[in-house]
Amino acid sequence: MTDYGLIAIAAGIAVCAGLGTGIGEGIAASKAVEAVGRNPEAEGKIRTGIALSETVAIYGLLISFLLMFVFPSFIG
Repeated sequence: MTDYGLIAIAAGIAVCAGLGTGIGEGIAASKAVEAVGRNPEAEGKIRTGIALSETVAIYGLLISFLLMFVFPSFIG
């Protein structure tokens, strides 16, 4: 296997971070809707917690882009 093949596999694994994030964010959103229904005054704090979970997927995408487009230039 070439170095480029290993880089492609690593980028694919990095993108898989979005799978767990999607499941977790769905569960968190359903619980947030329940919480806002019970306590509408706390909506701002609840919405901030949901936005934090999206960063994991963005980091995984960023790492995969770095692996695919930046790292091969170091190999040659």
